[in-house]
Amino acid sequence: MAEPTLARPRTLRADELVPDADPASVVRLLERYEAVDAEQERLRATMVAFAAAHPDALWRSCPEGHFTGSALVVDADAERVLVLFHTKLQRWLQPGGHVDGDADLAGAALREATEETGIVGLRVVAPAVDLDIHEVRPPAEPPHLHLDVRYVVLAPEDAAVVGNHESQALRWVAPDELPALGADAGLVRLAGRGLALARRLGSSAPG
Repeated sequence: MAEPTLARPRTLRADELVPDADPASVVRLLERYEAVDAEQERLRATMVAFAAAHPDALWRSCPEGHFTGSALVVDADAERVLVLFHTKLQRWLQPGGHVDGDADLAGAALREATEETGIVGLRVVAPAVDLDIHEVRPPAEPPHLHLDVRYVVLAPEDAAVVGNHESQALRWVAPDELPALGADAGLVRLAGRGLALARRLGSSAPG
């Protein structure tokens, strides 16, 4: 089967994804990543170099930083995204988190989205739609980098949201509401790109 591309994305359920323990798979994923501008290309190259220099980059025990998988959870109408108020970081963020050794970053993003939102029937869209590198400063941990690979995740029409201990609130929002919540530029960018991809998927679905 051909690799998914932004022109020909593929939507996957959890049972279609297989965990991958090979760190080299992340490098291969990043080598295929379709950077849409110079900044995304810079981030892609930085992530490739980091993965090459840190064999443990898939594990949170890597002290300098580690890979994470994020999910832009989009509603069935492709009009709103789901954000959560993170308990530790005290900020509105997209679902996502540590991959814990799993090089299938799409699968990790879908797993995190399912755990953090409680929504049944989520589907992840491959390939990744955005890259981001940012420093985090969790309580009782030294500052470190999250090398975040981001995917669109589609919610079903009857999505019922049930949060967990990692967030204090969850909210469906339109993209123009994000700045008022203090969302950073990376989340605003992700929402724009992700919703555009979700709408293209919806318009190409059989009637």
